[in-house]
Amino acid sequence: MSESGSLSFPVLLTLRVCAACALLYLGVGLPCAWFCRRRRSLAARALSFLVTIPLIFPPVAMGFLLLLLLGRNGPVGGALERWAGLRIVFSEAGVVLSAFVAGLPLVVRPLQAAMERPELYKLEEAAQTLGCGALGTFCFVTVPQTSRVLFSCLLLGIARASGEVGITMMLGGNISGRTNTLSLEIFNCVSRGDFDAALRLCAVLAVLGVLLYVLLEGCRGKGDVP
Repeated sequence: MSESGSLSFPVLLTLRVCAACALLYLGVGLPCAWFCRRRRSLAARALSFLVTIPLIFPPVAMGFLLLLLLGRNGPVGGALERWAGLRIVFSEAGVVLSAFVAGLPLVVRPLQAAMERPELYKLEEAAQTLGCGALGTFCFVTVPQTSRVLFSCLLLGIARASGEVGITMMLGGNISGRTNTLSLEIFNCVSRGDFDAALRLCAVLAVLGVLLYVLLEGCRGKGDVP
């Protein structure tokens, strides 16, 4: 593989991972934030704790625990491979899962705080009084009222996912041409003394970071994002 080809793969992989994580944050992170705001529920507290773990636990240790859980001999990974033929460890799916787990707290926690605003509770109660069900209230009141916060949380989650290293190295394996994301390839380039390639990849990450920052500041300019 040529040098340009070897450097383009991590860029494309990182973009695919970020896109997949954005969809997962919408499909999983948004409902999690809505459920976690029920502070009196034991299940909500347990879920909130699980979501927060990647934020307070070392990434490498987190990756190791996921490796034990999702590996071929793990309770979950073994069952998935045996019954569904799905292998997560050392695959692109493992890279996506690593990035998703790393960024999930940055999506759920701020969004949960936004959903706990007293004025939002009043709007939801008014909608339910008028006959709107729980799902309708969530779709037509909760989500629209927190849409800008949701967008900013997605940006934060994507930013964290794009730079994930520790969990990905354990769960993805840093396999060249297969699971080497931008951040991991920078590490690989420095390890083999190719500083020029590392600088080029850093420039790509810098462009992505600036783009995310501009979008995030745009949300702040609207006045709805703290």
